[in-house]
Amino acid sequence: MVFGLVVLIGVLFLIFRSGNDVSDDVIDPFDTSPHKVKTNKSRSSTNRAPREMSPFDSSNAKHLREPRILTGAAWITDGDTVTIKKTQIRLFGIDAPELNHPFGVKAKWALHKLCKGQEIRAEIVDVDEYERTVAKCYLPDGRDLSAEMVKQGLAIDWPKYSGKKYAHLEVPDIRKKLFLADARQKGHMHVWKQFEARQDKRS
Repeated sequence: MVFGLVVLIGVLFLIFRSGNDVSDDVIDPFDTSPHKVKTNKSRSSTNRAPREMSPFDSSNAKHLREPRILTGAAWITDGDTVTIKKTQIRLFGIDAPELNHPFGVKAKWALHKLCKGQEIRAEIVDVDEYERTVAKCYLPDGRDLSAEMVKQGLAIDWPKYSGKKYAHLEVPDIRKKLFLADARQKGHMHVWKQFEARQDKRS
């Protein structure tokens, strides 16, 4: 009789305990056990910032043997960056001023004017580890957006990446006008720091 009672209590205890176990999928914010911390970290690591928040990283980019084609309306970020169907695209072979640099806003609106109401054809040639891209972008009439920006004097050729494809299109003295973009290409980032220091003093 006593033995049967002990067995019954044991069974009831096991049932009660299993019913209150917490699933591995439920994360207790106050539980700092290694298993739970690892699970939580794994989930948070997938919440990356949107691609359009960060620039293309050429240091880890891979070149595509066959261009990947993307077409659609373009949302303009600045004078050499657009977004098509949620894909951030850096225009191939050129360098335009940053928005907070001289002529930066003008470059953005010039590119906006070119793309407004148009379906842009992007031939993606390079992709970095976060799937951000570099592409040769064309208007429906075949004009190359990179070439158009250089011809307007709002971007310069970037020989390291273009092979000097757009160098002959540069307007006279453009590298003096877009001196910060020119400095970036030459690795003279101290010029940027000096410019930004002057801007900080004025603000």
